[in-house]
Amino acid sequence: MSAKPPASGRAPHPRFSDPLHVGRPNIGDEALFKTLTQQMLDARWLSNNGPLVQQLEAAICDLIGVRHCVAVNNGTIGLEIAIRAQDLTGEVIVPSYTFVATAHALTWLGLTPVFADIDPATHNLDPDSVRAAITPKTSAIVPVHLWGRAAPDAELQAIADEHGLKLFYDAAHAFGCSLGGRMVGNFGACEVFSFHATKFFNTFEGGAVVTNDDALAERLKLMRNFGFSGFDNVVERGTNGKMAEICAAMGLANLRCLDRFVEINRRNHQAYAQGLSALPGLRLLGFDPAERNNYQYVVVEVGADCPVGRDGLLEALQAENVLARRYFWPGCHRMAFFRDRAGYADVALPNTEAIADQVIVLPTGTGAGLEDIGQICEIIAEAVAAS
Repeated sequence: MSAKPPASGRAPHPRFSDPLHVGRPNIGDEALFKTLTQQMLDARWLSNNGPLVQQLEAAICDLIGVRHCVAVNNGTIGLEIAIRAQDLTGEVIVPSYTFVATAHALTWLGLTPVFADIDPATHNLDPDSVRAAITPKTSAIVPVHLWGRAAPDAELQAIADEHGLKLFYDAAHAFGCSLGGRMVGNFGACEVFSFHATKFFNTFEGGAVVTNDDALAERLKLMRNFGFSGFDNVVERGTNGKMAEICAAMGLANLRCLDRFVEINRRNHQAYAQGLSALPGLRLLGFDPAERNNYQYVVVEVGADCPVGRDGLLEALQAENVLARRYFWPGCHRMAFFRDRAGYADVALPNTEAIADQVIVLPTGTGAGLEDIGQICEIIAEAVAAS
């Protein structure tokens, strides 16, 4: 096979007749989902903190050992109400190497994201870069548990305490993961999960803010429902952040199958590790076997010693209908929205830029079988050999 696709962008007869996507949705217990949906229809309770949402919140609290779970309609709204509920102002330090929603949630509320660099070994926020980014206007640090591999909480919490800053986490990738044996969800003031369809645990669309702070939880609950306390009493500035009952039904059905999803992801990750191990210049990011992991992302760094560049490898895969992705290229600070604004043009984050130019993410989850993964590894090996 040629390492380069034809001008059409697809091989005449691609190896996969149907596209193989990154983030194809996992579907859990369909029978349970249908039963819960019928219960919802019989009750005619479709939204507004219904019984299924309450069941899901309680189940998540039990799973991760946290006091409060506030289910919301998506992870971005979760970030926004977490920001509002903590009265953040001025500047907030975030990684540039993340999905842009982390930064957009701040700009949407009139705050300024200040981008810090990452540790190239872990892809998580680098504490030294965070220290260098602090100014008198800084009010908080919002790290991301990238790829489900937890950020260095002890170091980041120490920095936040030293400078009197708030610390809370974008945990969109890290549902079901742990750090030091402690489940993600228990760090910082609160943590925000995404349950988008592409996540290994999904509620169609949705998310949650979890916390052990009783007062913060109460404020989050008010804010997700327009600030209402009772039928007619508005006591907070709020928004419509409620999770619908149908989404909670999907969440409960998927929660029942969570262990199976994790096992499939782990099996797939091991298959990729075996299939790519002999290829030069490719580094598959691993997971700490001492921790709980969801193995949601198969992340490969394509180094300078690989005969085919990252983008050439991406083209070879896409030509065969394997829709691998560049994550999170080119980095938020290099996206036009930020790059073209005052204060961002001269931002230099060498580790972020290097990793963003190297990373490729491969398909996994219940939509990818071992035979599929074997063929993907063959495509990569052929592309490397042809270069």
